[in-house]
Amino acid sequence: MTQLLKPNNNSSCLKAPSKLLAILTACLLASACATPSMSANSSTDSTIRPDGSSSSNNNASATTQNSASQSKEAQILQQAEQIQNYLATDNYKALTAFIHPTKGVRFSMYAYVHKDSDKVFSREQFTTYLQQSRIKFTWGAKDGSGELHITTLPDFLNNWVAAEQYEVKNTTFNKFQGSGNSLNNLKVAYPGADFVEFYHSGKNPEYQGIDWRAMRLVFDEYQGKYYLVAIVNDQWTV
Repeated sequence: MTQLLKPNNNSSCLKAPSKLLAILTACLLASACATPSMSANSSTDSTIRPDGSSSSNNNASATTQNSASQSKEAQILQQAEQIQNYLATDNYKALTAFIHPTKGVRFSMYAYVHKDSDKVFSREQFTTYLQQSRIKFTWGAKDGSGELHITTLPDFLNNWVAAEQYEVKNTTFNKFQGSGNSLNNLKVAYPGADFVEFYHSGKNPEYQGIDWRAMRLVFDEYQGKYYLVAIVNDQWTV
C-alpha cells in the first residue's frame, strides 16, 4: 500500500493549485489597473472647479437660461405682432387684455418719454374713452410748430400711432432702428423693460429717408406674464 503513494504524484497535486493561484492573482492585478483608467475617462465629462461647481452643471444652467431668454423674446414678439395687427385694423378694444393690469399704458408722441405729462390709461379708462369717443385729450406739443395735439383716443390711435404703415418683418427686439434729433430716454424711463420696435424707413425718395417713423411697444412683467406699458412713437424732428 505504501508503494501507491509516490512522491511524484504528491508533487503534481501541489503544482496545480499554484498555477491556479498565479492566474487568479494576475486577473486581480489587471482588474485593479483597469479601474483607475475608467474613472479617469469618466471624469473628463465633468470638470470640477475650485468653487466646487462643475463645467457640465454650468453648461446645463447656461442652456436653461438661453432657453428661457428665447422663450421670453418669442412670447413678447408674438404679443407685439398681435397688438400691431389690432391697431392697424382699428380693433382697439382687443388691446385691453394686453394692457398692464396695474401700470396701465402710456402714450408718448416722440422718443422722449415725459413721465409727468404723457397720457396714461388704465384698462378701465382705455375701454371707457374708446366708447366715449368725443372726449379729447392733450397728447403733447407737435415738433416744429409747438402746436398742442388735442384729439380723442380713437383719433390719436388712428392718425398718430398709425400702425398700419408698419410691417412685421421690420421689427427688432430691444434694439433701436430709427434715431433722429429727439432724445431717446426709453431705457431710462423703463429700466429693465423689454420693447419691440416697428420701423418704417420712409416712402418719399425726395425726403432721403427723413420721413422714417417708428413705433415702440414696451412690455413689463407682471405675475409671470408680459404686458404692454407704453406705446412710444418716434420720427424725424427738427
